[in-house]
Amino acid sequence: MREFFAGMALLGRGFAFWRRRPGMMALGLVPAAIVGILLLAGVVALAATLPGITVAVTPFADGWPGLWAIVVRAAIGTAMIGAALVLVAISFTALTLVVGDPFYERIWRAVERDLGPDDIDRGTGFWRSVADALWLFVRGMAVALLAALIGLIPAVGGVLATVTGVALTGWLIADELSSRALEARGLDRAARSALLRGRRARVLGFGVATQLCFLIPLGAVATMPAAVAGATVLARSLREPAPAP
Repeated sequence: MREFFAGMALLGRGFAFWRRRPGMMALGLVPAAIVGILLLAGVVALAATLPGITVAVTPFADGWPGLWAIVVRAAIGTAMIGAALVLVAISFTALTLVVGDPFYERIWRAVERDLGPDDIDRGTGFWRSVADALWLFVRGMAVALLAALIGLIPAVGGVLATVTGVALTGWLIADELSSRALEARGLDRAARSALLRGRRARVLGFGVATQLCFLIPLGAVATMPAAVAGATVLARSLREPAPAP
């Protein structure tokens, strides 16, 4: 648990970067706001049409007793909302990193300079960012499907789906946000994955903290620049020796 909370604290260090470079961090809000508005419109549309969607996908329940039809449709609606939240978080991260790549590269490089010299190479480039975003979206779809299926479990499905969705989405977000700083050190995807698996609790702590902030209204927009900065600190910490148990 100490490593988990240490990972959560790294997001706080990202927010602290506002004091050092407020102008640059403020620029990071622009792409996040653009993408956030578009996705918010989609969430509002889903919420408005959800009752009709749940009825449309459960015609078999039309002849059931009223209580059972309500229970089944509520479970399906909950599963759909859980899956939608996963997709929104993943889509927001992927699209924002692509749209705001020049801004976020300036942020993570500035964090690197503040932390001291290291073996930093070049950035990822626009098309590599697009490819990474697509791969993140594909993995996010898999997580969303898993969360939706778990959400169908009677009684406890909603809670289990939420916990699973937050944890797995947090891992994907931490992976993606830290990838630029790690790839700039010459680490390929396999090497990056090995580093993350070696410090699972810390990575998960950072990712879960970021994901929970994303769930707050307008929290994703406000958190994104700090998440990029915090993920850069995370990337450095992954290469340090693990603390003694």
